[in-house]
Amino acid sequence: MQNCDCDPLALTTAVNTLAVAIAAQLDDSDLPLAAAVLTQLGDTLATIAVQRERCEGEVK
Repeated sequence: MQNCDCDPLALTTAVNTLAVAIAAQLDDSDLPLAAAVLTQLGDTLATIAVQRERCEGEVK
């Protein structure tokens, strides 16, 4: 995902559309678990990104 020319509104629309499509396939008891798993995924990716940024200047 190196393309910085994308429209932020298009990205949020795509994410919303994906959420609606996923929710349509899950029942009410499975939806909270899916949300929790995807939240953890996002948080973990954010942690990895921060760690990479912090380590960028260190000697390997």
